[in-house]
Amino acid sequence: MSKLLRLLPDKVYISLLYFKHFKKLPNLRKPRTFNEKLQWLKLYDRRDIYTTMVDKHLVKQYVADVIGEEYLIPTLGVWDEPEEIDFDALPEKFVLKWNHDSGSVLICKDKSKLDKAAVVENFRRRKSHNGYWYGREWPYKNVKPRVIAEEYMEDSKTAELRDYKFFCFDGAVKAMFVATERQKAGEEVKFDFFDPDFNWLPIRQGHPNAKTPPEKPEKLEEMRLLAEKLSKGIPQLRVDFYEVDGKVYFGELTFSHFAGLVPFEPAEWDRKFGDWIQLPEKTR
Repeated sequence: MSKLLRLLPDKVYISLLYFKHFKKLPNLRKPRTFNEKLQWLKLYDRRDIYTTMVDKHLVKQYVADVIGEEYLIPTLGVWDEPEEIDFDALPEKFVLKWNHDSGSVLICKDKSKLDKAAVVENFRRRKSHNGYWYGREWPYKNVKPRVIAEEYMEDSKTAELRDYKFFCFDGAVKAMFVATERQKAGEEVKFDFFDPDFNWLPIRQGHPNAKTPPEKPEKLEEMRLLAEKLSKGIPQLRVDFYEVDGKVYFGELTFSHFAGLVPFEPAEWDRKFGDWIQLPEKTR
């Protein structure tokens, strides 16, 4: 992003970015749709704890305090700089990622084939990526970048790590989607939306639906209850979990799904999701 764009006030920048994606300006005085309300929340719902909640390293203690450390994927290492990564100390399979960036995940299934220098260089380039500067997602602004290594996870039944993402509104789950085929070579990730009882919903957003909708996870009710605990008191929060061989693991917390910049198909769902958000008093 150019330094000139960084000089724009958040409200101006957000309005222009929204226009780029929707061909209209957001109604920030009386937002009605889900994507409009996410823009409003970026501007006016800014609590210090949100920075901890989006930090993939620090959030683990937060989650442990709320629902228990048994839901955490074990951390194998934490480093301030990519050059400090201790590859020798890592097992043959592991996952590397920045704590502040969603696009830097490295899944290593065979360390002997890993080009370590290329990994370090790629992570070095990604260090400056920050969700605040592109989408003005305020919680990311002050996250201190760290590289974290975690245990490699894969469900033996599905041979992948399916992502179960719950849309929560002040402690109430209203919808969810399942991300499948993320690690399948040559395939785009698939998103399938469901209501809280796992009835399939005719929604497309960002990615296509799977040819065959994924089956109901064994631990759906447990994940739903945990998502409600983690989102209590927050106007809107996406809470992500994995299910691996019958055990639930926490994924991440997201305040601005797709930065509030991806249309729903059909568009009526943007309003339906928006109706579930009760905007709080402005915190700034």
